[in-house]
Amino acid sequence: MGTRAERLTWTRNDALVAVGAAAVDLTGFAFDTQFEGASLEVVAAFTMVASSLALLARRRHPVVTLCAVLLLGAVVNLTASVSPHFGLTPAVALYSVAVACRPSAVVGAALVTAPLNGLGQGGLPFDPGFGLLANAAATLLVVTTGLLVRRWQRETEAKRALLAERAVADERRRIARELHDIVAHHITTMQLMAGGARANLAHDPEAAREALVTLEGSGRMALGEMRQLLDVLRAGEEPETAVPAPQPGAGDLERIVAESRAAGSDTELTVSGPARPLPPTVGLTVFRVVQEALTNARKHAGNAPARVRLAYGPDEVAVEICDEGPADGAARRPYRAGGYGLIGMRERVALHGGTLEAGPREDGGFRVAVRLPAPAAPEAPHQPHPQREELRR
Repeated sequence: MGTRAERLTWTRNDALVAVGAAAVDLTGFAFDTQFEGASLEVVAAFTMVASSLALLARRRHPVVTLCAVLLLGAVVNLTASVSPHFGLTPAVALYSVAVACRPSAVVGAALVTAPLNGLGQGGLPFDPGFGLLANAAATLLVVTTGLLVRRWQRETEAKRALLAERAVADERRRIARELHDIVAHHITTMQLMAGGARANLAHDPEAAREALVTLEGSGRMALGEMRQLLDVLRAGEEPETAVPAPQPGAGDLERIVAESRAAGSDTELTVSGPARPLPPTVGLTVFRVVQEALTNARKHAGNAPARVRLAYGPDEVAVEICDEGPADGAARRPYRAGGYGLIGMRERVALHGGTLEAGPREDGGFRVAVRLPAPAAPEAPHQPHPQREELRR
């Protein structure tokens, strides 16, 4: 059954068009017979039905279909006792040629269709009068309609391709921002810890060893996250077999703060409010915002102290990252508002309907504050948590 279905060159819509054309043409033929007082020829009726059935092949063989329709129509015109007319079947066949074929084939089909549909009764020559003029006008109308539809289809396909290209470009930009967040954070941390290990290698080997261990773990984590994101670019090339690693969330902020401390920055994490599980996407947004903000703090303020405050509210979660600016009193480098880091944070926050504030503080340093809607799930059982937890160096 499947092989037979694959061999079919027509669809259900093609069958409906063929049946509809046959019904319309037969109805018109019957009315013309009654109007002109002639008898209804069974052979002519069956020939008209056969002509309509040829429309089943109009999509794959439009020119052949039109030739078959015109030949069978000429047989009806020459044998029937009624006046010839431009039926729906030749109109559909000519329309299919206009939509699918080259301009030269469309012109040839139009030049042949107009006179053949005006072929007179009993083998008479073509009617040069009103009949031929009416057929020419009908042919022009059908061809014009087909060409307009063809142009509309091409424009629609071009727009669809353009939208697909834009979607791919947007996805690549998103991946680039994601890679920027990961690479900037981990490489900055690795650079600072490598410098710390070099400085402590002579007089404090144990501190240097711990810095190198942390450096190794940070590099391994960065490589794993980059590989996970780059797999998006190869989606569809081969089936997914490995189980994806869990995305980081708000519960992983301690790790980010610990890395910042190991890099030499006195970083403090404060959690207020009853902690609860957040939706994965919200938790990932909180994690990435803190990661990017601490990375920027180390870039622009060196080892200046920084504070991370995470607050759980009844219907939202808020996170604030502040640093005190360069410790030596030097002017902080201007923060680029158009950089990938801040753009990525804004888009992540806007995706969840949250708000983001980022700018210099009045008493020095820089502040990033984010609020995200995160209503508590009513079905989750309440678990008591400490009302306030402070993690200090």
